[in-house]
Amino acid sequence: MAPPIPDKARRLRTEAAPPRRQMLFNSFVFLLGFLPAALILHGLVARAVPTWRLPLLVVLSFVFYGWWDIRFVPLLAASILANWLIARAFRDTGTRWLIPAAILGNLALLGVFKYVDFFADLVNLIPGLATPRLGLALPLGISFFTFHHIMYLADLRAGRAPAFGLTKYALYIAFFPQVLAGPLVRWSEIMHQFEERPYARPDAAERFARGLILLAVGLAKKVLLGDPLAAYVNPIFAAAGQGKVVSVAEAWQAALGFTFQIYFDFSGYTDMALGIALMFGLVLPQNFDIPYRATSLREFWRRWHMTLSRFLRDYLYIPMGGNRLGLPRQVGALFATMALGGLWHGAGLTFLAWGALHGAGLGAGVLARRTRLAIPAPLGWALTGLFVVLTWVLFRAGSFGEASAIYRGLFGLAPLGSGFKWRTIAAAALVATVGPTAWAAVHRLPPRRSVALGVALLFVIVLLKIGDDANYEFIYFQF
Repeated sequence: MAPPIPDKARRLRTEAAPPRRQMLFNSFVFLLGFLPAALILHGLVARAVPTWRLPLLVVLSFVFYGWWDIRFVPLLAASILANWLIARAFRDTGTRWLIPAAILGNLALLGVFKYVDFFADLVNLIPGLATPRLGLALPLGISFFTFHHIMYLADLRAGRAPAFGLTKYALYIAFFPQVLAGPLVRWSEIMHQFEERPYARPDAAERFARGLILLAVGLAKKVLLGDPLAAYVNPIFAAAGQGKVVSVAEAWQAALGFTFQIYFDFSGYTDMALGIALMFGLVLPQNFDIPYRATSLREFWRRWHMTLSRFLRDYLYIPMGGNRLGLPRQVGALFATMALGGLWHGAGLTFLAWGALHGAGLGAGVLARRTRLAIPAPLGWALTGLFVVLTWVLFRAGSFGEASAIYRGLFGLAPLGSGFKWRTIAAAALVATVGPTAWAAVHRLPPRRSVALGVALLFVIVLLKIGDDANYEFIYFQF
């Protein structure tokens, strides 16, 4: 008899990180060791020998990546070199098949590490077949740097991207603030910045200060808001995974708690990435724009993980036909794009179902707009929020059985229960839906001493919290 297929090859890493030598952005080794040393070296080189600045950033990026797991440094380096050589060969020869072959090669490499065991489990459902699982460790950030390769190669073949030297291309792919979990940066958004002398700008000190504030704000969102919610989420999903009955109160606490936990975790990481990059003189694209304020699912995806949404639109949805080939093709392209986007997040059927539901929801939105169905903004906000909360359960659950236990509680098919942590969740909801983005807020702050003191105090509070509690790995590091 074939073994049952696991709904997720790897569970979400939302629990405290094990005590190993991880260089998390929210760790002492990064905040008090690597980052200060890297900034000092970068500042000295940028002023004394500017031509060494980009090679230094490449070296620092590889050191950062290798600190996590040195075994995968050769993989990242080989990936960069192979794609750069293929781009160079395409530029020199114009051979059209080179780029599609390179893109397929990148996807094949991603498939070997991330999906081969998933498909082996699917094959094993067929009676009489027994496909072995490879059990390969997943290189951190492989999904993100694979997509960076694909964006550049596709634009190169379309004539939109020029050729770049190896150092610049390596930095584009491996730049340490964004190599593990994005944002997904187009070559056109960052390559031109490599030519600048960031500390010679008249606003260099102001940019550095705003980058430091963004780092502090992102840390606070992660450590003070996101991580505490894990205590209200993880035990309930764990109980559901063990087959225990989840009450109505517990189910809504888990679903709402994860809704805001993943937002503060991922948007906090993005704020840190943008702030760190700004301190090194580089501006990365924003990735969040208060998504839980959206009044439609289409608007939600324009506000949530904006760089991934843009990638899916430009490199999957539009090539599939987009909205140019009729309504059935448009709805089908939306469904396929989001289903593949769900599978990109993880090699599991629950991720695929999560993406497919969002694809179906976006398709329903297209049909509603075609029929000119007008939904009042408050009702649209409520329906969108409810849909997002309910589908996050599939994203977080380790299996369909685990998700089913949560859904039974959410739909009232379980004991009512008690002890709902409404104060914590209400506070998180308020912060997530009211006010500007961290990027906008930081750039509105006046350069005053009181602001500097406030940021310093916030940074000290976060450091004390990091020292007092176990650190939680960033959820999106697994993708």
